Amino acid sequence: MKQFRSFIRKEFRHIFRDRRTVLILLGIPIIQIILFGFALSTDLNNDRVAVLDPSQDELTHRITNEINSSQYFKVVRNISNADQADAAFKKNEIDMALIFPPRFAAKLPNDSSTHMQLLLDGSDPNMARMGYNYASSIITSSQKQQPAKAVQSVIPNIQLLYNPQMKSSYNFVPGVMGMILMLLCAMMTSISIVREKENGTMEVLLVSPMRPIFIILAKMVPYMVLSLANLLTILLLSVYLLHVPIAGNLGLLFGVSFLFIMVTLFIGLLISNVANTQVLAMMMSGLMLMMPTVFLSGMVFPVESMPKVLQWLSCAMPARWYIQAMRKVMIEGVGLQYVFKEILVLTGMLAILLTASLKTFKNRLA
Repeated sequence: MKQFRSFIRKEFRHIFRDRRTVLILLGIPIIQIILFGFALSTDLNNDRVAVLDPSQDELTHRITNEINSSQYFKVVRNISNADQADAAFKKNEIDMALIFPPRFAAKLPNDSSTHMQLLLDGSDPNMARMGYNYASSIITSSQKQQPAKAVQSVIPNIQLLYNPQMKSSYNFVPGVMGMILMLLCAMMTSISIVREKENGTMEVLLVSPMRPIFIILAKMVPYMVLSLANLLTILLLSVYLLHVPIAGNLGLLFGVSFLFIMVTLFIGLLISNVANTQVLAMMMSGLMLMMPTVFLSGMVFPVESMPKVLQWLSCAMPARWYIQAMRKVMIEGVGLQYVFKEILVLTGMLAILLTASLKTFKNRLA
């Protein structure tokens, strides 16, 4: 029994001697419970709304105020024409638009009903469906404050942009693209390089006539080629099997994808510089890449429904910007000017990761 206790103490010393292992063992449960508790939410929360109100009467003001005062919506801007609504949707500035016709309330005494329009972004069909249901309920309840003859007389007409059939594949295809490219490039690259370290063959490669940085880049190129091949396969299956059209420019789509692939490759290189074993590289990749990509990128759960802290944290996720850009290009069919922000963010991330990865590599392997 004394020897048994000694072995237990020895194991505890080995565990606590490796600070990275302790951090992973104790940090993963904390991160998981926070992500599962707050990020795993499909509830509608602060959906951004634009209002087109040429009527400016008491009823339109009441409906707009009740929409804005609910926990589900937030009026972020007033617009003067439908073209401004379309541009706001393409820039990802709004999720819904309320379109009131001229002389909206004046029609109620003469007509049995009057119509208004709800424009919603259908690229996420679940959120669009909830947005319409909540907005219709608020509009219906707001009419109860009107005279009896006007009750139930306002009829909201829905128009879903970009995905009128409300197919779920329109939403998850860009997310799957981001997940596959992230895991294939970053995780596989980090493991490939760490494998050379663990087997003791990295030193053999480094004494070859080729400069060390070119050896590392040579190991990264195959994963870049495989990622582009996977991207092409996903697009072909999406179009011909899932019937998800590519509404935007193919050159822009592949250009943004190549930029994202380069970002993830250097994430893998950075992980490989820190980790000395394949197991540690896998654990770091799972902790730093897989979980945040699923929960914080907007792939499955809308970023707007998360707490502000997690929304800020998601800004550091390359997959968030890539998936957002792919939805705009593939589903909405927008041009370069509407994804310039995403391209700029990914370019900045690439510059930072390139500098950090190469600097870390030289310090550890030179």
